[in-house]
Amino acid sequence: MISRDRVAQQIAQYLQLKTVIEMIQSKGVDREPLRTQVDLGCNFYMQAKIPDPSTICVNIGLGYYIQYTLPEAILHIDKRMDSLNAAADQLTVEAARIKAHIKTVLEGLREMQDIPAEDPIPHRPVW
Repeated sequence: MISRDRVAQQIAQYLQLKTVIEMIQSKGVDREPLRTQVDLGCNFYMQAKIPDPSTICVNIGLGYYIQYTLPEAILHIDKRMDSLNAAADQLTVEAARIKAHIKTVLEGLREMQDIPAEDPIPHRPVW
């Protein structure tokens, strides 16, 4: 579950980066210096000036960054998001499989101890 949450967080970050890149491209500000605010942490922002917004450095993992043009960055982000979505799907399947094994073991223990099956909690009528 924790791994799946980390993957989901990475997907959200890449999606946010892609949205920002597309906004920069659509506004046509990739040819002139760009003024922005950078989050330093804990919602503390600082003004920044980007002299050349036509390129961007993207973290590719293990602390390495590659400088891409904006269209190249979008291609990289799409590939990375496909990979992360596949990893998230795999983690979801694995979590479901583990949950099914736990239920099977609990049911086996219940039968071995001759504990009657619990009746589901009766639902009260709404009206």
